[in-house]
Amino acid sequence: MELPKFWKSTLVDIDECLARVRKGCVETIATSPSGRSVHLVSYGRANDLDSQANYNSACGARNPAWYAHKPAGTPPSVFIVGPVHGQEVENIVGLVNLINLAETGNDLLGRPWPELSTNLAKCRVLIIPCGNPDGRERCPYDSWVGLECKTMTHYGQGSRADGRDYGWPGCKARHPMVGDVGFLGAYYNDDGININHDDFFDPMAAETKAIFDVARREAPDCVVMLHSCANGPFPIIPPYVSHEIKWKVKRFADRLADRYAAQALPHMRISPPTEDGAKFPPPAMDLSSAVHHVCGAMSCNFECIHGFRDGTCATHEQILDVQLILFDELLKFALSEPAVWER
Repeated sequence: MELPKFWKSTLVDIDECLARVRKGCVETIATSPSGRSVHLVSYGRANDLDSQANYNSACGARNPAWYAHKPAGTPPSVFIVGPVHGQEVENIVGLVNLINLAETGNDLLGRPWPELSTNLAKCRVLIIPCGNPDGRERCPYDSWVGLECKTMTHYGQGSRADGRDYGWPGCKARHPMVGDVGFLGAYYNDDGININHDDFFDPMAAETKAIFDVARREAPDCVVMLHSCANGPFPIIPPYVSHEIKWKVKRFADRLADRYAAQALPHMRISPPTEDGAKFPPPAMDLSSAVHHVCGAMSCNFECIHGFRDGTCATHEQILDVQLILFDELLKFALSEPAVWER
């Protein structure tokens, strides 16, 4: 299948996009096990947070403002982390288009998004186009639209030495993914680390540590980790965070679902938050939960759609709209519900 010209989902596409950045700032924040760069693109002026404690200690002092002083009127900060699972290529497409929009005012279809452009100028926006370049390089597909889920299962989650695919959730039962491996799936960096389930108290991957470092220094109001699945799209309420944060994610998810419905796009509505650990085994603490405890942000995973023919079907254009509407609503939400932490 010939891909549309706006569908930019490869590491080369990212490099070409970053070479054109003039209004933002590009930095390399980590190097993967195989020497590939993890980039951060930032827009807007960094806030002066006057930090004198880490987030956890500030909460112990009963005021997160000791970590990040955010008086009323502080421009909100939004951190968007591109795929840490390398086969979830739709999210690279969305972020390359978002960067192009921040630079030119248009997406790669030439369409203006006036409200999104206006809100980009009102916020501090931090973008990691791809959180796992090793995994992305290992994936031979640049789009899954119209394909079967089983193809992604093989290339995304990998196979055992005897050729049997690991599948989900079996792909998480061995970590790091070393030893009984035929094909190392794009879930993992070249050391076999699934960044979404790293050892967060002692990160094994430089990519994980870099994400934490950005969150710690920037104290974003909102963090969104971009993922994809057969169904969706929808945000996921993270476990092991306060009910205030859980309900904030729920409000954002409802607004986003309303917007998708109004645009006649695929969407799913999520249930209200529940108590963590009511049943065994308890939910896993993934990267979105862990990042919250670094910086206090409203943090969540967002599941885009791959566009499988045996899942939620979608065109390339619809997937791009799903992505850009997510960013549009995220910035509006950050402006409408900013974190106000005062001393």
